[in-house]
Amino acid sequence: MTLSTADIRQKFIDYFKSHGHQAVASSSLVPADDPTLLFTNAGMNQFKDVFLGAEKRSYTRAVSSQRCVRAGGKHNDLENVGYTARHHTFFEMLGNFSFGDYFKKEAITFAWTFLTKELGLPKEKLLVTVYSEDDEAFAIWENDIGVPADKIIRISTSDNFWSMGDTGPCGPCSEIFYDHGEHIWGGPPGTPEEDGDRFIEIWNLVFMQYNKQSDGSMEPLPKPSIDTGMGLERISAILQNVHSNYEIDLFQNLISAAAKITGAKDKESKSLRVIADHIRSCAFLICDGVMPSNEGRGYVLRRIIRRAVRHGYKLGANDIFFYKLVAALVKEMGGFYPELADQQPVIEKVLRVEEEQFSKTLERGMAMLNDTLASMEGDTISGDVVFKLYDTYGFPVDLTNDVAREHNVKIDEAGFDAAMEAQRTRAQKASNFGTNYNDMVKVDHATEFTGYTHVDGEATVVELICDNQLSDHLKDGQDGIVVLDQTPFYAESGGQTGDRGVLRVSGGEFIVSDTQKMGNAFAHKGKVVGEIHKGDTVKAVIDDKYRDAVKKNHSATHLLHAALREILGDHVTQKGSLVEAQRLRFDFSHYEAITPEQLLAIETRVNEEVRANHTLKTQLMDLDEAKASGAMALFGEKYDEKVRVVTMGAFSVELCGGTHVNRTGDIGLFKIVSESGIASGVRRIEAITGAAAVEFVQQQHMQLQSAASLLKTDPAKLIERISTLQGQNRDLEKALSASKQKLASLQSADLLSQVELINGTKVLVCSPEGVEPKALRGMMDDLKNRIGDGIVVLGIADSGKVSLIVGVTKSLTGKIKAGELVNYIASQVGGKGGGRPDMAQAGGSQPENLSVALASVNAYLADKL
Repeated sequence: MTLSTADIRQKFIDYFKSHGHQAVASSSLVPADDPTLLFTNAGMNQFKDVFLGAEKRSYTRAVSSQRCVRAGGKHNDLENVGYTARHHTFFEMLGNFSFGDYFKKEAITFAWTFLTKELGLPKEKLLVTVYSEDDEAFAIWENDIGVPADKIIRISTSDNFWSMGDTGPCGPCSEIFYDHGEHIWGGPPGTPEEDGDRFIEIWNLVFMQYNKQSDGSMEPLPKPSIDTGMGLERISAILQNVHSNYEIDLFQNLISAAAKITGAKDKESKSLRVIADHIRSCAFLICDGVMPSNEGRGYVLRRIIRRAVRHGYKLGANDIFFYKLVAALVKEMGGFYPELADQQPVIEKVLRVEEEQFSKTLERGMAMLNDTLASMEGDTISGDVVFKLYDTYGFPVDLTNDVAREHNVKIDEAGFDAAMEAQRTRAQKASNFGTNYNDMVKVDHATEFTGYTHVDGEATVVELICDNQLSDHLKDGQDGIVVLDQTPFYAESGGQTGDRGVLRVSGGEFIVSDTQKMGNAFAHKGKVVGEIHKGDTVKAVIDDKYRDAVKKNHSATHLLHAALREILGDHVTQKGSLVEAQRLRFDFSHYEAITPEQLLAIETRVNEEVRANHTLKTQLMDLDEAKASGAMALFGEKYDEKVRVVTMGAFSVELCGGTHVNRTGDIGLFKIVSESGIASGVRRIEAITGAAAVEFVQQQHMQLQSAASLLKTDPAKLIERISTLQGQNRDLEKALSASKQKLASLQSADLLSQVELINGTKVLVCSPEGVEPKALRGMMDDLKNRIGDGIVVLGIADSGKVSLIVGVTKSLTGKIKAGELVNYIASQVGGKGGGRPDMAQAGGSQPENLSVALASVNAYLADKL
């Protein structure tokens, strides 16, 4: 019986579990604390610190099936997906690992036994490679395993020597290849034909046995380790007796689902392969907290989604479709990855919203691209066109390149890069940011912050800066910067604005308007009253009232973040914040506008925690200890080994270096004042706290009272009263409109006296009085019916604008087109219009020319009739 992909995955894990390996769940596609990686791209990523000796685990053997993405940065297979048999944006890496436990002989034996006995692969179909200098591995394969020497290939290149970086753990590799047979072109590894498809690598065994030094020398590791990787999709193709990964059961089921949803008939379509591949990477990225955006991981996700949508468009999908594939994916992979099933509603929602947004411009962008392809000379789409598709229609460069490749042309990447750089330059010139002192002056001193426990204190002036130059003193009235050896002033960081206050010296004082960081120094920015000198002792006093307002808003952002995650979902993560004395602003990932009911629930939840009056606790912890305690850390933020953890009851635990209230009750009141979208997948909430929130509520109450008074009702019945008045107003508007229509009909009868005959054709040209623009259509139809065969031209001036309408009975449209006639008139009143041959309308902006324009109609018609 043929094993399914799910069976193979489970068989691998069970085999190694039976040999003492700890089964470890796949880590997130977003690498934790590893700035060198955009996405998790190998099974060993989550064990990196274990191999480096920086982390200890309770086990020395492990097995996993790790989800991986290679679609951005150094490892980017995106453009090959759909065109080759084995390239994917998402794949699963089966791996077994030894952390100083077993080594080469055991690793090789495990691999060979699993492939030949557990999976039943014919030994004669397998061959192996070893690093050219690794005689030990060669001997194990030949003497212990029994592989013939002519099927053990020595490779001298880096293909068979792995390293974690320029320095650190490294060692030789041994790869296992499967021979698909002579009927497929290609040669064994190490030959000129090695890039063919006959011999396919299925398993790589890495023997970590050295520690590479900066001078290039290799020192033996005290505990040699094992890292292996076998692609699940590749081994499934072999076991299911197919050549392409896209022919395995998992992909065939996804392809069938995609074909059904898009209406595609050709199951061999490359577009179906692209869609089936991309739904996996997109769904798992969203599952791991990545949201579509215009930067970083979010932009890679957006690129993949848009590429899939374009291929659906190519297949003829006439409605949004991509999100509908999530259910099929959950059916295939949700059993092993339960988080995929748990997050299914969120994944579907994010994909649907993103596809709806892109669909608005996709058709227009494709029309432009197709026009370019049809008219271009040569084989290269210009960089300007590629940039316009990116900037105007949201086409990622690789999407445009994808289409170009289908038409056997290429894109001008250098030209696109130049256009992008020109845009960046324009943006920089348009920036309103002023001079950054940190770019102009370097300060070597470090300032000790004492503001967590003190609002004032003595300090020494260690540097003075004026006009971007270091100075020994500042004179009366000068603006400048004072750097102290220690300070209670908080320097702007993490979204919290810098403190204000005063530095008092014997010769005067320095009024601090802002505090910023300059490396490890704190820059107190402000103006001198009197004089201040380098070396002076100062009394640093912060504006406690200003700090207190900032603290209220800062602590409220922590509560808001927790409430958003509780009510909207765990996919919510902070994308930025601004904490000032007057307000707070919090940006976060979310795929749609928040409903009024959700906003009310969020506000209510925060205020519940305010009233709970939790004591704020701050602790200094190791970073790993803090994360283990459940503290929220932001991806992309760099943290020191020791971090400050701020806890507010059981509701909020976050890493934060800012200043906070002593108890949540000190916040007083939390009030949301606005919610909006600032980018795709990013929302913004602005709110106020304390006295500002109370004042805001009081003002709203006064406005409510005033509105109720004007409408002569009680505030509690204001909505009911407004609804009643709106209904009355609608009734009056309907009655008024009916009266005007009736008046227009009566006026139509009078206008018939102005009908003229032009070359035997009835023509009525007039400017009826007291008629609204929206009544012209009804009047024109009435007049056409009354005169029988003929032409009706009506024009009125209203509120500084001209409205024109022309009606031509069908018997005359062969001679006179209503659209041509209305544009002839509109051109004389500063406008234009259009419509059908028998009816057309236009507008204009020069009512003073209306009478002359209408008077010219008869001569125009006399020439045409």
